Amino acid sequence: MAAVGRRHRAFIGSFTAAGGPGLVTAAVHPGTGALALTGSLGTVPDPAYLALSPDGAMLYTVSETAEGAVAAYRVDGDKPEPAGPPVPVGAAGPTHLALHAGHLLTANYGSGSVAAVPLRPDGTLASEPSGLLQHTGSGPHDRRQRAPHAHQVQPDPSGRWIVSVDLGTDSVRVCTLEGGVPVLHREIALRPGSGPRHLAFHPDGERAYVVNELTPTVTVCRWDAAGGSLKPLAEVPVLPGAPAGDAYPSGVVVSPDGRFVWTATRGEDVLSVFAVQGDGLRPAGTVPCGGHWPRALAEHDGYLYCANERSGDVTWFDVREGTGLPRYDGSVEVAAASCVVFG
Repeated sequence: MAAVGRRHRAFIGSFTAAGGPGLVTAAVHPGTGALALTGSLGTVPDPAYLALSPDGAMLYTVSETAEGAVAAYRVDGDKPEPAGPPVPVGAAGPTHLALHAGHLLTANYGSGSVAAVPLRPDGTLASEPSGLLQHTGSGPHDRRQRAPHAHQVQPDPSGRWIVSVDLGTDSVRVCTLEGGVPVLHREIALRPGSGPRHLAFHPDGERAYVVNELTPTVTVCRWDAAGGSLKPLAEVPVLPGAPAGDAYPSGVVVSPDGRFVWTATRGEDVLSVFAVQGDGLRPAGTVPCGGHWPRALAEHDGYLYCANERSGDVTWFDVREGTGLPRYDGSVEVAAASCVVFG
């Protein structure tokens, strides 16, 4: 596929089951980071998470339903165009997706698994998955950890490994993709009951940060790309004096220069800032998220964006100053907003 020129655009996912419009498009002002909505497309139910191809020509979405599917859109024109029918992933509740080695990977929360769907040379999806890795195990939380719940999947910075985060089993799995099938290489246990949700790598490729949903903390880890291993080092509270549970942290983002880590906490409606200090994190402050129930974070060109699910908006913050503290700049209304990506 030919590369798409820089067009200052954003794509926003939303939950149609909660009144969201589906896939939303927006223009991004290059000087202020402000979003201006340009349209929406409701062809797939609950496109709650999105991913762009490296050249920006294709957009992929999950359909976070009990049946579970993914869909592809051509976005090299003025508006997204469906690139074939949705493809079932053979698992329930795909909540996250990523591209790796010619495949689209999904983390399936309902089934507790990772699926791989091959990509054709033109970026469209094959008609069925090529493989699935079923997670096993449970955790001590009676209601939330009776079974595996894969919440995120992504390639590591070296491109050698797949990393999946499982809230239900308090673990991170490192996998390879062999013949289109995800194969377990190693499972790393985190603290029982922590409920890991998402992981973000440091730009140096040697550190990683796991935000935990069932306890409001971030687990700081060392990443060994040579051996495909993650070593937990410390656990840091996301908020001073935050409740021991039911705060529901969600997103985690590392600044492009590697100096700061940002997290969102839904139960408190705040964003937290940490300064990176060697293999540790120093809390540097919190700010309101500008809405209610911040589900996901994204950084783009010196601005931090927050998809607030229950208030139905996407807020943005200037983070270009050296403190790392987000400064609220504006918002747009998107009902049941779940994530935002740029390209």
